[in-house]
Amino acid sequence: MTERPTEVDSPAASADATEAFNRYVIPELEVMYRTARSLTRNQTDAEDLVQDTLLRAFRAIERFDGRYPRAWLLTIMRNANINRARKKRPDLLDDPDLTFERSVDFAETTGPEELVVDPTFDASVTDAFAELSTDFRQVVELVDLNGLAYQEAADILGVPVGTVMSRLHRARKRIRDHLAEHGLDSAAALPRGATR
Repeated sequence: MTERPTEVDSPAASADATEAFNRYVIPELEVMYRTARSLTRNQTDAEDLVQDTLLRAFRAIERFDGRYPRAWLLTIMRNANINRARKKRPDLLDDPDLTFERSVDFAETTGPEELVVDPTFDASVTDAFAELSTDFRQVVELVDLNGLAYQEAADILGVPVGTVMSRLHRARKRIRDHLAEHGLDSAAALPRGATR
């Protein structure tokens, strides 16, 4: 694994840009890595995507107003991921949503066991998660597993926040229904704050 940068130190970089980068970007590195792994399904691609995002963020840091740094960074990451997908699949240039969805299809993938990172989830939850469509799995990963806010997930996926909420509600219901079919209590599978 490549070493994560802890601060920017370049003679060409202005002190203000370096200070802003260290204040706004560095604290979000962990979220960026988790999100990149969710988007790419591959550790090496995730590291490359984060590196690309960091470079783009540093180039634009002097124009950043300081509000909502996580949303700003995740938007940069989403756009960088779409651009990476365009380079791999130039025929998808017309529809960014389709580009994003198909970028998941040709990324190296791991099994659903690796996608569910909480060890308390049992095999039935893993099975229910694996049965979800890509749209539903993405919102569960971003919101429930990675802890992103609805708006942050919406920014990454390029959909309205209402779409994220709707997909998440339906995905959670499908997981609960799956568990109920197998005689299991769904309360353990619900994230804190999720309603039945």
